[in-house]
Amino acid sequence: MSKIISIANQKGGVGKTTTAINLAAGLAYAGKKVLLVDADPQANASSGLGVEIRDLTNTIYECLVDEITPQTTIIETNVKNLYLIPSHIDLVGAEIEMQRLDNRETRLKNILNQVRSDYDYILIDCSPSLGLITINALTASDSVIIPVQCEFFALEGIAKLLNTIKIIKSNLNPTLQIEGFLLTMYDNRLRLSNQVYEEVKRHFGDLVFNTVIYRNVRLSEAPSHGLSVIDYDRHSKGAKNYINLANELIQR
Repeated sequence: MSKIISIANQKGGVGKTTTAINLAAGLAYAGKKVLLVDADPQANASSGLGVEIRDLTNTIYECLVDEITPQTTIIETNVKNLYLIPSHIDLVGAEIEMQRLDNRETRLKNILNQVRSDYDYILIDCSPSLGLITINALTASDSVIIPVQCEFFALEGIAKLLNTIKIIKSNLNPTLQIEGFLLTMYDNRLRLSNQVYEEVKRHFGDLVFNTVIYRNVRLSEAPSHGLSVIDYDRHSKGAKNYINLANELIQR
């Protein structure tokens, strides 16, 4: 039975999609069979793995709204062992359309339960919001990874996300856990980065991953080539960081 992990933070630009793509690739290269679910209407996780969005017939939108089977949407990526349920801009409208549907908070859970036994890990790249799609993702998940950018407003909004997780645990998914807080865009030359690291560690202790994701230009370049950073430049600091994160997650 696979472990389902959402990667969530309603604050944009913290490295959610970068983490989703590269953690998924790191797990795949470690020999795990991985399904990445792109639950963000921007579809950056899909395009970042080289998928041509315009050519898609079925996406996560059709699964959620039209109830097509997930097997008809899953595509192979250019990484061995890594599969994808892609997204599309149409997902913007799904939140409105799902309001009228039965079991609207558990639709993604029901979708993933159909394929859960086929994978070791299922990662969900959430949109930068706490809307119905993100609620679906958290309801479907065993745990959540929260990326935290090493910048001045790092902890801004985390209280709201933690409150949402608490509500979902109370009403929809009592077993949901925080897998960990992941420090991203870290630069050890900057006093601010070190201050943020210490503050997050002080607040959340052992829930903070030992692995830290450093600022790295290769991480920014890789998606434009439709590649994970591990495929783009395996010797880069970004690639090594995500390989370490994958190993840390497996050991947990």
